[in-house]
Amino acid sequence: MTAVHHDRTELSVVIPMYNEEDVLPALVDRLRPVLDGTGVGYEVVAVDDGSTDKTAARLEDFRAQWPQLRVVALRRNSGHQAALTAGLHNARGAYVASIDADLQDPPEKIPEMLDLAKAQGLDIVYGIRSDRSTDTGFKRWTAGAYYWLIRRLVGKSVPAQAGDFRLLSREAVDALKTLPDQQQVYRLLVPWLGFPSGQVTYHRDERAAGETKYPLRKMVGLAITSITSFSAAPLRIATWLGIISFFTCLAMLVFTLAAYALGNTVPGWTSLFTAMLFLGGVQLICFGLLGEYVGRIYTAVQQRPTYFVARDTGGSAAAPEAASRPAAAGGGSGAEARVPSGRPEAGHLPPA
Repeated sequence: MTAVHHDRTELSVVIPMYNEEDVLPALVDRLRPVLDGTGVGYEVVAVDDGSTDKTAARLEDFRAQWPQLRVVALRRNSGHQAALTAGLHNARGAYVASIDADLQDPPEKIPEMLDLAKAQGLDIVYGIRSDRSTDTGFKRWTAGAYYWLIRRLVGKSVPAQAGDFRLLSREAVDALKTLPDQQQVYRLLVPWLGFPSGQVTYHRDERAAGETKYPLRKMVGLAITSITSFSAAPLRIATWLGIISFFTCLAMLVFTLAAYALGNTVPGWTSLFTAMLFLGGVQLICFGLLGEYVGRIYTAVQQRPTYFVARDTGGSAAAPEAASRPAAAGGGSGAEARVPSGRPEAGHLPPA
């Protein structure tokens, strides 16, 4: 199919990648005909998140045959959400779709998302997984538990079974770029915006090739980041644990006084040892919860960029925003302006 070239970029497709050399041929074979068939000007922003395999070389090979393919290479592995941030911040399209490289989310749904957004004037179109039968039972259970907990803590605005497969308008992308969050969790940030939204449903397929980049350790980390970034409920849990332990100690005191009054004061270490373990465990839990929040405050105060771009084959898209940087505390000229963490101009280096 012959691609239709346009001067204006109507659609950007952002794809974070880390060690995806095996799936790249299948991804290109499915994605390119879909985008060529839309009849609009588009670009594909492939963000190489510091891959250690041949992902970078294979992207260059495909770029030689696919002019709309643009490679944004990060200097180191910064994580999936940071790579997604780099893609969103550097995309030029009037609409920006994000999709993973593993083809579990079907590229064929992107035109449907674009048509729905235009027809109904929507700023956000979520891809909703209506069928996850290809996932393991453990994966389905943990995903269900994650969305149930998040919707309880954050609110019903978070769509159930919606990952990072979505379409955003330019207005929504620009709004996300103003947020100073150091650790972005877009499946929570995007609903938080409150922009008009819609949904398309799809069947979730098996990974086309390669290995999953979200093992259990990263899934737990995502859940912890999601909860601590959007809710103070864990701190309230620490408070309730303190209250429960206080009343437990009072009950133990009453029991001890009663035993003394009745003469049942046989010395023993079991009750004392149990009480010490209980109180020590409660204190450690409380300190751990406090530490999570203090650590995030520390990270936010550091204001380190979440990524650094080593090379962008399409040139920098963030340069025009330099004049809109907010001034640092205490004033100062534009050249001295403070850049919020995660902004592309903070982490973007000139293209090679």
